[in-house]
Amino acid sequence: MTDQHMGPELPAFVREIDSTLAVHSQYVLHDNIRDVFLRRSPDRGPQLVPLRQLLWQVFERSGYEFLLVYDQVDGLSVYPSTDDDRGRRATEAARRMLGEDVAKSQAPSLDRLPRYLSAVTQPHKGRAACLIDYGSRLALDVSRLDASERDFFLFCLKLSRTATPGPGPGHRPSPLYNPILWLVDRELDLPVWLTADNERFRVIGLPRPDLGDREDTARLLGPSLGGTGHPEAAERYHVFAERSEGLTLRDMSGVIRLARDRGLQLSDLPDAVRVYKLGVLDNPWRRSFLHKRIADGEKSVSEKVIGQEHPVRKTLDILKRAALGLSGAQARVSSNRPRGVLFFAGPTGVGKTELAKAVASLVFGDESAYLRFDMSEFSAEHSGDRLIGAPPGYVGYEVGGELTNAVRQQPFRVILFDEIEKAHARILDKFLQILEDGRLSDGRGATTYFSECVLIFTSNLGVSTVDPATGRREPNISPEDSYEVVETQVRAAIADHFTTALSRPELLNRFGDNIVVFGFISPEAAAEIFGQQLDNILRRVLEEQDVTVEVSDRVRDRLRAWCTADLTNGGRGIGTALESFLINPLARELFDRNFAPGTRVTIADVSRHGPDVELELV
Repeated sequence: MTDQHMGPELPAFVREIDSTLAVHSQYVLHDNIRDVFLRRSPDRGPQLVPLRQLLWQVFERSGYEFLLVYDQVDGLSVYPSTDDDRGRRATEAARRMLGEDVAKSQAPSLDRLPRYLSAVTQPHKGRAACLIDYGSRLALDVSRLDASERDFFLFCLKLSRTATPGPGPGHRPSPLYNPILWLVDRELDLPVWLTADNERFRVIGLPRPDLGDREDTARLLGPSLGGTGHPEAAERYHVFAERSEGLTLRDMSGVIRLARDRGLQLSDLPDAVRVYKLGVLDNPWRRSFLHKRIADGEKSVSEKVIGQEHPVRKTLDILKRAALGLSGAQARVSSNRPRGVLFFAGPTGVGKTELAKAVASLVFGDESAYLRFDMSEFSAEHSGDRLIGAPPGYVGYEVGGELTNAVRQQPFRVILFDEIEKAHARILDKFLQILEDGRLSDGRGATTYFSECVLIFTSNLGVSTVDPATGRREPNISPEDSYEVVETQVRAAIADHFTTALSRPELLNRFGDNIVVFGFISPEAAAEIFGQQLDNILRRVLEEQDVTVEVSDRVRDRLRAWCTADLTNGGRGIGTALESFLINPLARELFDRNFAPGTRVTIADVSRHGPDVELELV
């Protein structure tokens, strides 16, 4: 039967097999082999059919008598195996061709399998095909075959060359092979030399369902939840199909079963998809108090991130959008992209990391939901394996990736990628996939979904430039510049880096207007930061040593002047100065004088003698 005669009711890969039976003696089917597939019948509408049944429909139409099935668990069996006349005819045909009764599964044996394959591939004995299932598990390691495994695959290679076609039914003018079909997880799960440069083999990848397939499946499965008469039923089927991007049709059936089990309605299917993907029932984005937490966040976050009113306000706007499910709402298709994406840029020590922690605490009520990756550790191309796991066959393959493992364990996270410009360009391609599709496959093939995460990237781009003549790094902006100047310079540097230096304008486009530029902290903000850090030091002394330390106004003013004299490094620079001007000399005094618990002392004076700082305690 030609592809034209068969029509479009069967998937394209099935029609491809049917149309090439005259030229190929063996087929390798890989990737989405465990799914169910749509058979579109003009009379009965779409149906979900397992792969084995789908293949048999092709062979049965072309006069094949049975499908011999082998796998390493159940051994040998005949399909169809029903007790009706069709099953009995298949069993009798198999007994006649193989010379023994295989109605019941035979124990698996690679030693006996070549004899069955030889018999099946001889068309003069009858019409049959052989399906080798779980072909990825026939060999322990295809790059290191033992003698028996090598001999088996060598036999199959020779059989592909020596097999001959035989006359087909009347509607097939060309002779047809009795083919062997291999079902494998990945194409490379079979020895490369078996299929390479062998015109008798045809390798076919089975794709994941496209949006059209998912929409047909949604319309087929959705009515079981009721609400078919609702005026928005068609739109809800469409949303179900969109949210199921990345899922198989078998997965969509699982979503419907889960929805029925939880008593969900058709309108609740997006929640069912989320639970199916993430395995988490509770959704922090739907918590009733989240709206109030974000509404109150402007005050609480501003107390943690001092002097950055514009970045705080813009970050909270993006969080409000995420909480309402409006991220990417301008697109026609519902998005599976992350809930929120932020790109924090600007000078060091001005609160970028602190704001990321504040976001985690604000949304999820726990700073442990904050996950940080220092991208300077990912400057080598192969270091990306740490994020998603090593490929099969490499050391650490079984462990998985740090990023993908963490998100699968806790799908609701704030993930900080610090100093993104230091990552290798190839690693940035992974971020492009996350930002676009909201998912990432690790080295083991498992899919991790980022649709409930907030991703935050930080960068110091634009803060300094490299003089091409001397190679020296020079400031590009200074604390004296206005915020408008800082923002313009930083944005220009970011655009130049991604478009010119990296040739990744598409990644810059994914960030869009989510780039948040931080300015230098003002003297007023620096004074407030100094006060907070000083109070932290005094509180720590009390907690650790049970010694109350008070600071005179004169000492406080002098320390403030010293610590805020240079704001180039922001709050971090203030903390570093406090270590030198207060913590170190105070620790020396406390250690040497060994105050008894409960003692109260006052720092009456502080003086500098070159690099040394002396405190006067009374």
